[in-house]
Amino acid sequence: MPICVFDIFADGTTSVPTDTNLTGPGEYRWWHFDLTDEMLEPWAREQLHEIPAGSLIQKQTRPRCDLFNGGLILNLRGINMNAGQAADEMVSVRMFIQSNLLITVRRKKVFAIDTIRQSAVAQNAPPSPAKFIEALVSRLTRRVQEHVESIDAQAEFFEIDLEDKETPMPHILPEIRRSVIRLRRYLDPQRAALSKLAALDIPLIPQDSQLELHEQANSALIAVEELDELRERLVSVQEEHDANVAQRQARHGYVLSVAAALFLPLGFITGLFGVNVGGMPGTGHPWAFAFLCLGMVVLAALMFALLRKLRWI
Repeated sequence: MPICVFDIFADGTTSVPTDTNLTGPGEYRWWHFDLTDEMLEPWAREQLHEIPAGSLIQKQTRPRCDLFNGGLILNLRGINMNAGQAADEMVSVRMFIQSNLLITVRRKKVFAIDTIRQSAVAQNAPPSPAKFIEALVSRLTRRVQEHVESIDAQAEFFEIDLEDKETPMPHILPEIRRSVIRLRRYLDPQRAALSKLAALDIPLIPQDSQLELHEQANSALIAVEELDELRERLVSVQEEHDANVAQRQARHGYVLSVAAALFLPLGFITGLFGVNVGGMPGTGHPWAFAFLCLGMVVLAALMFALLRKLRWI
């Protein structure tokens, strides 16, 4: 069974049909299905041509916009706002639109569709299929922009954090980079689909809707460009963090190397005088140990002066 069915009239008022016809008395009939509905596939195969039916029931989709016999096959993606799910796991909506028919299919809840559904219940539905598309695209695009802006704010915070060279790399940085890649994977073809939709010269999409769809296509293009910029900025942030870590490690290694250079001859002397064999000088002299310590201090000072002269420290 469909999630909802409405006959939508030219003034935006709606009624729930009592028949099972594909179209109704209103300006258009809107059918909304869940992809997991077992009745969807036989219903689509029976009511529609195999091409739009196949586009509605296919398991995997990508954004697309194609004409079919005066109608429109349209697949779009939106930010996943379902609780407990990642926003970049974008939700899809499959559509087949004609002048008096609109069919939408979703796998997961699409909040933009749900908002239109609530408007239909409140007798304020989009009065035509073109206005429905316009309302859906604007909501999907706005939420994409808001999500991209939130990532931009995080990237800016990471860049400001870099002013302190000792700041460790944020543990969420790699995940945000992967999120940007996943978002762009869907938004670039969606930008192309919206550009194609805005350029269609068909009665289904009147000129006033074309202008609005052009704006939404431009917004989608801006979002893709911002994702490209964010990808580069996040790579730059990670590279600078990596450079800071390498610099700290090099500095620590340098200090250890200098210490080793200073103590290497001292270790040799203590090892030499520590052998337990006869004939060691100074074993019977009460000041021998003091002289040995003084000599080691002098040697350490000479080693330090030599390293300074060679500009190793």
